[in-house]
Amino acid sequence: MSFASRRTPLSTVLVLAPLLLFTDSALAQEPAPRPAPSAAAPSSAAATTSTVPTFSPPNDNSDVVLKRMDDLLWYQKVGDIADIDKSEYTGPPNEHIKNKKEPGATNPILLHAYTFIPRKLDRSHKQPLIVFVHQGVHASLDTTIDAHLIRELLEQGYPIVATDYRGSTGYGRTFYEDIDYGGHEVDDVFLGMKWMLERYSFLDSKRVGIVGWSHGGLITLMNIFAHSHDYAVAYAGVPVSDLVARMGYESDGYRQLYSAPYHLGESVHDDIAEYRKRSPVNHAKELDTPLLIHTNTNDEDVNYLEVEHLIQALKFEGKQFEYKVYDNAPGGHYFNRMDTPLAIQSRKEVYTFLAKYLHPDRLTL
Repeated sequence: MSFASRRTPLSTVLVLAPLLLFTDSALAQEPAPRPAPSAAAPSSAAATTSTVPTFSPPNDNSDVVLKRMDDLLWYQKVGDIADIDKSEYTGPPNEHIKNKKEPGATNPILLHAYTFIPRKLDRSHKQPLIVFVHQGVHASLDTTIDAHLIRELLEQGYPIVATDYRGSTGYGRTFYEDIDYGGHEVDDVFLGMKWMLERYSFLDSKRVGIVGWSHGGLITLMNIFAHSHDYAVAYAGVPVSDLVARMGYESDGYRQLYSAPYHLGESVHDDIAEYRKRSPVNHAKELDTPLLIHTNTNDEDVNYLEVEHLIQALKFEGKQFEYKVYDNAPGGHYFNRMDTPLAIQSRKEVYTFLAKYLHPDRLTL
């Protein structure tokens, strides 16, 4: 399998980003057919920390600039231990475009992938790979939320690929509205893994792990359900698991996001089958990959009942997997992504589980 790709080294952004931040003309020239998110639309952090997030279609290019500025911080956060790059490859076309005769309407979508490779990694023999799936609806890989997790995985000896799949914030309105929740965004991540294996010959296709929290947990689960033999192991933290149940306890604003014309297009009431199809809980019988799940009973975002439904479904299907339910752990939805003793211990459990199947080199960084 081959992939069309275009590399955009982050070093280029070091020169351009300050100019983009202060130059109105640069913003006007940003190559987005439609404008990008307004301040009211979720940034990568804001979209994921609010219990009742506010979503709105993008209206200016501010998210593009903020994304490029955040990209610079990766050098500060992990540049001392990793080679960092940002590249592009293609995924399936947007199936929801109304006018398919419009020039470029049926072109493959251009996707954006971060790559992190430990500088001291021995490339003379095969090495494992971690697929890191960012959290959040209309979020993106973000240094505020993800950098310490990326750093810890690098310290474990893992090369990493992280795709900003369709619908991610930071690339303008067109990309924002290309979202295909639980559908092609799952394919985007899978193709990113395949692209990474093709790009780096020292990576071992038999030792690929995938990890994600929240919405990233949903994409992680849907990946291993659809491509069980392409992954050696998976971790899903506080994963969105049951969209039908989720629509029942979320706000009207949240439900309206999913029924938007560029999103699922229908409410759960009008098309319950579509919401079930995109819910991990309805694919439990397809599990055939070693899996660890963590959840928290006081999660204010992904209610425990969703993950409980998933655990019950996996048990009903007689699947072998591991899970741990934390009881009212401080931090709620973010309980094991902080730097508290409990969070650090929880992540150690994750890394021990991954290492059992991926066998990374132990690096001295």
